[in-house]
Amino acid sequence: MMTVITMDKEFRGNAYIINDQEVLLNYSGGFADLANEIPNTIDTRFASASMGKTFVAVGILQLIEAGKLEFEDTIGSILDFDLKQIDPNVTVRQLLNHTSGVPDYFDESVMDDYEALWTDYPNYRIRHNRDMLPLFIDKPMMYGRGKRFQYNNSGYILLAMIIEKITGMDFDVYLKQNVFDRCGMSNTGYYSFDKLPAKCANSYIYCPDTDDYRTNIYSVGAKGTGDGGAFVTVGDIVKFWEGLLEHKLLSEEMVTQMFSKQSGDGKDPEEGYYGFGVWIIDNPKGQDYVYMQGCDDGISAISEYNPNNGMITVMLSNYGDNVWSRMRKIREEMY
Repeated sequence: MMTVITMDKEFRGNAYIINDQEVLLNYSGGFADLANEIPNTIDTRFASASMGKTFVAVGILQLIEAGKLEFEDTIGSILDFDLKQIDPNVTVRQLLNHTSGVPDYFDESVMDDYEALWTDYPNYRIRHNRDMLPLFIDKPMMYGRGKRFQYNNSGYILLAMIIEKITGMDFDVYLKQNVFDRCGMSNTGYYSFDKLPAKCANSYIYCPDTDDYRTNIYSVGAKGTGDGGAFVTVGDIVKFWEGLLEHKLLSEEMVTQMFSKQSGDGKDPEEGYYGFGVWIIDNPKGQDYVYMQGCDDGISAISEYNPNNGMITVMLSNYGDNVWSRMRKIREEMY
């Protein structure tokens, strides 16, 4: 028996840790609906921001395994719209591992206010990947393709559009049928803010001037796109990891590639390296730790798999609480 983990009661959201079917932590705190004081529960669905990039990566890797796509295929040979100044020779691999250099509509190295994107381009217009194109299609390349690693949101918009081009399906429909349904993730999906299903938490932003909260419905796109925005539950994220590890989604060989260092320099030991759709923390004493994460206004999410002890951790907050500091603590105590 492993030690059962406790969670500090200030955390607003859900935290779930499992090891070999043994639940080490099952925590819910805070309100899914603050005004009506409806609490978060184990089956609350949370917006997960960039965590959705991992799902898109799996979709692309599935198409590669099916022989419908190759790592070295170029965006110019797949996509049928004018790429303007974007290098048509950027490859699928470079999009997957953030070395493409394509113009990022939200360059996190120089921007920190995601809300500012919607000043001139209303967020309610964002319901498909193509709706994101005006935010970056007229910008120049950030650097030459393949030159270096730089986390890139636009790259995953283009990957989702590649899924749509090859399959003839909206990317979220493809992911539901080929990822979520295969894993039994019945509570996961890409939903519009004006048509949310039951048990979806509002995401809240603190307002220091009035010392209260507002929701983030004017801060992010009206519906998730290839760079993120899926609603998930902690239980479904565990099912996703299990689906990968039991090779329901990809072959063992492809999962190994996905979980291997593909880019990045590891200068920030916590952020680490990048695989395909996942972050990787170097572990000199064993197998590397693999995690996915997301951060948006009012949203913070992290989920990590430790292959050395089989532990899966999921933390989702609809108040943007610091899941990263709590993940550090779990690593220190449990790894």
